[in-house]
Amino acid sequence: MRLPVIGNDNSRIDEAHATKMVHHAIDHGINYFDTAYPYHGFDFSKGGASEPFLAKALKNGYRERVHIATKLPSWLIHSREDMDRILDEQLKRLETDAIDFYLLHGLDASNWKNLSQMGVLEFLTGALKAGKIRFAGFSFHDETGLFKEIVDAYDWTFCQIQYNYMDEEYQAGREGLLYAAEKGLAVVAMEPLRGGTLVNGLPPSAREFLERAAPGRTAVGWALEWLWKRPEVTVVLSGMSHMDHLMENLQLAGKSPEQWSARDEEALQMAVKVIRNLKQVDCTACGYCLPCPEGVNIPRNFALLNDYYMLHDPAAKLRYQRLLSETARASSCIQCGECEPKCPQGIPIPEELERVDEILRA
Repeated sequence: MRLPVIGNDNSRIDEAHATKMVHHAIDHGINYFDTAYPYHGFDFSKGGASEPFLAKALKNGYRERVHIATKLPSWLIHSREDMDRILDEQLKRLETDAIDFYLLHGLDASNWKNLSQMGVLEFLTGALKAGKIRFAGFSFHDETGLFKEIVDAYDWTFCQIQYNYMDEEYQAGREGLLYAAEKGLAVVAMEPLRGGTLVNGLPPSAREFLERAAPGRTAVGWALEWLWKRPEVTVVLSGMSHMDHLMENLQLAGKSPEQWSARDEEALQMAVKVIRNLKQVDCTACGYCLPCPEGVNIPRNFALLNDYYMLHDPAAKLRYQRLLSETARASSCIQCGECEPKCPQGIPIPEELERVDEILRA
């Protein structure tokens, strides 16, 4: 949930405006609300304002009409007891007896290992049996191989991945989407607009390809229609921080699906090509540079730098600072040079990592 805020302060939700949006959304058919423990907080170190706000907004009969999804903050778990404590706190914050869809938040190699060792799967089974949660899932931010490992580790109901027309090969990607669907998991697609950059950051030449192919279709329409035509995608999450965002999404979802033509697909791929030509580092994420002896996730750092430039994405800085562990960030590079001769693209890796940190840590 990306809610309207007061004075650009992410921790101060404009509750009057946001409540109108929530009620309008429910009254017009939206029934799945995704939040998380730290959302609308100062940082990700403690509970934010999103969960308590949602509890207020869902009073007077609205709670019974929706499914709430929230998440266990993986990075704040240091013991098995922490899991129970935070879940119980979330139930109180949301003023509900049960959370409909409960996710392990932002799984990657590091926190998946830690959570597994602390018994998180047993925790989920216990929470399900106790009726504190109704369905168990996870959100994911790492590579496809790990995604498949996690899918196979538990009897999940659903998973949540970043998926849009720019990210078919990113993180879980299309391969992960198909794998999860084949295993019977519902798949929730987050970032369909890539944090709004597929609308606000779309290069003019890319926009021209789309407008020529379908003059009446908006940039939002292109992104959502592309996802909606995929049968493996169960739910599309769209962060709507203004009433006009909500109204446009409702209008798009409420009309008959457009026939997706070969011309549409060709135009979209041409737009993607234009965007990718703005890459700063020609990294193909082949992984030959890995493992780094210091633990730096070299391809992920380069992907974030490219995001920052390809779609003018300011959130790439936040992903660098919050979603990458300290070890995995470019700042951990000691310039040993072990990776450079392994790169098929001839990228001066230590030099480029220095640039990544200089740009994204600001």
